[in-house]
Amino acid sequence: MTSLRIQGIGMTSQRTRDRLIARLKEEGIKSIAVLNAMRATPRHLFVDEALASRAYEDTALPIGHGQTISQPYIVARMTEALLEGGLLQRVLEVGTGSGYQTAVLARLVSEVFSVERIKALLLQAQGRFRDLGLRNIRAKYSDGTMGMPESAPFDGIMVTAAPEGIPLALVRQLAVGGRMVLPVGDRDMQVLVRVTRTEDGYEKEMLERVVFVPLLGGVV
Repeated sequence: MTSLRIQGIGMTSQRTRDRLIARLKEEGIKSIAVLNAMRATPRHLFVDEALASRAYEDTALPIGHGQTISQPYIVARMTEALLEGGLLQRVLEVGTGSGYQTAVLARLVSEVFSVERIKALLLQAQGRFRDLGLRNIRAKYSDGTMGMPESAPFDGIMVTAAPEGIPLALVRQLAVGGRMVLPVGDRDMQVLVRVTRTEDGYEKEMLERVVFVPLLGGVV
């Protein structure tokens, strides 16, 4: 991929990206590290070229297969919530999707492990990681509800689709003191939750209302 395509022009230019970052600040995102990671990540590469001119709008966009690339505010909010207790070394992402959230995380933590149940999306995302030179991502085609137990424990887990309750299989893959950020609920009511693993279970805190696609099992 050419450096010009990565840098972007017109509606995909760095100036347009900077305007998005300014909006995220206005909406309450405080972490400079998260804002800088998003400024450095060309979101237009993670959507279809026909939608590239809309890549820096603060809105979710379709990526095919009934999935979406999350609204930039939600990417920033979830990343900030995950990192609020301090930087993390090893993070599991459940739901690679377009790979945009993965790429943002890869600029902030030492290792990102990501699982995706839709093979076509995973292959696209892996190509984008290569184009951007992101070598600290290990992406796997797998049922995300199972996590990645062979690589556990993780300091952090981010789930980018909504289960109806907190998945204990994923809680068990957190190190003690580790944090998981995920949307929880059904199609009518979802809340962003931060779970912290304790010696004898977990604690949870509710953050804000959100809307995500449901977390599904199996692979396609």
